[in-house]
Amino acid sequence: MTTSREIRLKSRPSGLPTHDNFELTTVELAAPEPGEVQVKNLWMTVDPYMRGRMNDVKSYAPPFQLGRAMDGGAIGEVTASNDPTLKVGDLVQSGFGWREAFNAPAASLQKLNPGALPLQAFLGAAGMPGLTAYAGLLKVAALKDGDVVFVSGAAGAVGAMVCQIAKAKGHTVIGSAGGAEKVAWLKSVGVDHVIDYKAEKDLNAALSRVAPDGIDVYFDNVGGAHLEAALNSAKMFARFAICGMISIYNATAPEPGPSNLAQLIGKNIRMEGFIVSHHFAMMPAYIADLSNWVAEGKVSWKETVFEGLENAPDAFIGLFKGENLGKMLVKLT
Repeated sequence: MTTSREIRLKSRPSGLPTHDNFELTTVELAAPEPGEVQVKNLWMTVDPYMRGRMNDVKSYAPPFQLGRAMDGGAIGEVTASNDPTLKVGDLVQSGFGWREAFNAPAASLQKLNPGALPLQAFLGAAGMPGLTAYAGLLKVAALKDGDVVFVSGAAGAVGAMVCQIAKAKGHTVIGSAGGAEKVAWLKSVGVDHVIDYKAEKDLNAALSRVAPDGIDVYFDNVGGAHLEAALNSAKMFARFAICGMISIYNATAPEPGPSNLAQLIGKNIRMEGFIVSHHFAMMPAYIADLSNWVAEGKVSWKETVFEGLENAPDAFIGLFKGENLGKMLVKLT
């Protein structure tokens, strides 16, 4: 038997989650059954979409169940195998985060060969967040020559990759982020204009100042006032890729919609929401492009790392307080 700790959803939050909503529990794992392997997790991710799964509502991802371990992206090492396709020592990616170890069918795991990339990058820049940026910018927003790109949540895992992909392709990029450290980092990777939304009294005025001729593409991770400002600054035939709206994820009552949606009509704006799981076929092309951009020094990334499973709730709550620069990760030891 192997001892493992896991974090369960103890209660459903109202508003911002608190520690009372989580429960740390110890479980025993038997030897893997035929066709299964046992994995020790090395890294796990926390992501904003997980907040929606804490509510008991139907959505594109099933809700977390009370009294059961939460789940999410993770990378681990096979420690016992009862399947010929994976051997002890193999590195695998899974959806079995929020726990230190687990048994699972080998067929449900993806074997990793990280090469020169850091292992945890497959939970960030080389994983779901990176592909979200790539598919959202190139396919959903249909990026084209000469576009001016505005990105909210620009210092987060997705937003930072959107900014850098657009810069790698030669575009003018405007990012919005909160705080001097995030602003400085975005400028250091080449973002042309960075708005510190925490310091600006008027987001509309700030965006108009740095994009006097308007924006062609808006990549939305925030919603709310950022979406309103983007609508006001949009050029004719602008394209909006709606990836997330973290500003409303902890709302306890419905938030009012943008007051200026009529801009969609007069400016012929196309606004499209998307989920990255519908674009997984683009992953090989993305990894090939990412490898080239990294080799050319055009793309880099930041990580905010919490250590120990017991600190995963702090990492998750920190997402909604803006405590992450780049990808928020938990290193399991």
